[in-house]
Amino acid sequence: MTPSPSFFDRNGLRLAVFTHGSGTPMVFQHGLCGDAGQTADVFPFDLPARCLTLECRGHGASEAGDTTRFSIATFADDIAAWVESLHLGPVVLGGISMGAAISLRLAVTRPELVRALVLARPAWIAEAAPPNMEANAVVGDLLAGYSPEEARAKFDASEIARDLEERAPDNLASLRGFFTRRPQAVTSALLTRISADGPGVSREQIASLKLPTLVVGTDVDAIHPIGHAEALAAMIPGARFLRITPKALDKARYTQDFRTALAQFLSENPA
Repeated sequence: MTPSPSFFDRNGLRLAVFTHGSGTPMVFQHGLCGDAGQTADVFPFDLPARCLTLECRGHGASEAGDTTRFSIATFADDIAAWVESLHLGPVVLGGISMGAAISLRLAVTRPELVRALVLARPAWIAEAAPPNMEANAVVGDLLAGYSPEEARAKFDASEIARDLEERAPDNLASLRGFFTRRPQAVTSALLTRISADGPGVSREQIASLKLPTLVVGTDVDAIHPIGHAEALAAMIPGARFLRITPKALDKARYTQDFRTALAQFLSENPA
């Protein structure tokens, strides 16, 4: 059963917090237009470990506030303020896709809050607006100008959609899901603003990290290229890189592989 959220007040904005399991806490952040269910699905609850996820502004049960403030830096600042309010740090911090970019930023800019790092299916290395985020930006632009039905039809007729159908069907399914996500204006703002953003840290800063790090990547994923995961693992001293089963090929195996990887990493990095 999905637990009810608690709420963290961030300057008058209500942000939803979900806690699953019990034991040593891991702060585990979802991806763009995702929610706490994404992180709970791959968390190893057979461990004495607790998965804590703050749903970012405009995601899940969290309020959106001013959509012009949507950025990886803003989301990271929200998480830092929440972790500090609970006196949790330093924590094992990790994330999937956008959550990985948020986690990477915090590991660099707020090292006192982070004792170990998990970067899963990263969509960014250091630079803003990487080419692999173009499909998300296209969907965001279409939603800004058309009804969901018209936007979906235009997207399905695009070369990007045809290419993803061949190369990365799981990515295509996720993108198509955005056309029914509500509120439409919030979804459009998230997709356009975050796709144009980045973690806001340099490659030199990433290479200076000194903490246990696990980087997880998959093939058959155009939005989260395996090369990004490999590059980050090579850049961070001592980082472990793990290639797991692509969700596009076998979702159940992907989930189990992910849980196994997290279980091992958390066991090796107890509080």
